[in-house]
Amino acid sequence: MKIEQDVPLAPMTTLGVGGSARRFVRAATEAELAEALAWATARGEATFILGGGSNLVIADDGIDALVIAVGLRGISVHPGADGRTTMRVAAGEPWDDVVARAADENLAGIECLSGIPGLTGATPIQNVGAYGQEVADVITRVSVVERATGARSDLDPEACAFSYRDSAFKRGWAGRFVVTSIDLSLRAGAPDEPRYAELARAMASEPKTIAATRAKVIELRVAKAMVHGRGGSDNQSAGSFFMNPIVPVELASRVEERAKAIGALAATDSMPRFAASSGTVKLAAGWLIERAGFKKGTARDTVGLSSKHALAIVNRGGATANDVVSFARWIRDGVEERFGVRLVPEPELVGFRSQDIADLRPQASSPHKTTTPAA
Repeated sequence: MKIEQDVPLAPMTTLGVGGSARRFVRAATEAELAEALAWATARGEATFILGGGSNLVIADDGIDALVIAVGLRGISVHPGADGRTTMRVAAGEPWDDVVARAADENLAGIECLSGIPGLTGATPIQNVGAYGQEVADVITRVSVVERATGARSDLDPEACAFSYRDSAFKRGWAGRFVVTSIDLSLRAGAPDEPRYAELARAMASEPKTIAATRAKVIELRVAKAMVHGRGGSDNQSAGSFFMNPIVPVELASRVEERAKAIGALAATDSMPRFAASSGTVKLAAGWLIERAGFKKGTARDTVGLSSKHALAIVNRGGATANDVVSFARWIRDGVEERFGVRLVPEPELVGFRSQDIADLRPQASSPHKTTTPAA
């Protein structure tokens, strides 16, 4: 095991900002992962697990811990007697490679998650989702190692407590486990009918196949500069920066009324909304951002909104983490002032002092703070 000192982390993230790791090690096997965790535990050193760096904002001061880059690899496919197939995937596998493998095997269930950057081990933590699918829909097992003890466990979906872009790994279990592999239950045959109108429209004249759905999803994501490496000047981002807010139905109605009153929505049109849990609906964060006056391409010096998708904050060159956080606050505050909905960042903010980012965390009582829209 080779531990390095003061390793720059910005080049290991898709946003390209942040400082260095005080100590850094690559773990390509479970044995190397166990050794790194034991080394840190014996010295009372904090650890941070680094995946693909795609949903991450690292502070300018870096991370004062042992940063472990997990590189466990391997995919195995196991057909079942019930007509479903289990795909077992190691945490270090690039996620889009997993989706491509499923499409090659004609296995449905994750085709709408095509083009999402990062590694597989992060998918259950964030409960990644897109175009109506979530990884929680198909996960049957998450294998983990406890950081403090090195003990291995297999966790079922109920224990993981998945919800919208959330899981127990982000709440009560935060910092406790390292994901080493996941099991996905997929089915052979045609994909489900698209759940999102945008994808349904795009697929209207396309073959109803898994491969065609995957190709169309990637096409849509590329058009929004949401496929890393294929975004041109909008390439350096952490993906969607804000979660779509889930709000009471009553608030959603007030937001729509407010949008019409200020001319952000035609009187005969409807605001996009999607059914959520009882008494709540999911709003489109990108729609709110644009209707609050922040058009695609809005920028302040080194940071801006993507010219292709208002939900992505991009590093325009030379940005710092503080620049990104300041810009995010500006956008959040503008949306809250206009519509009374406080957006919550989706990327993990790492290395910042708690007091410096407390206002960017979800409220304890609700995933999204709501206030009275400005008159």
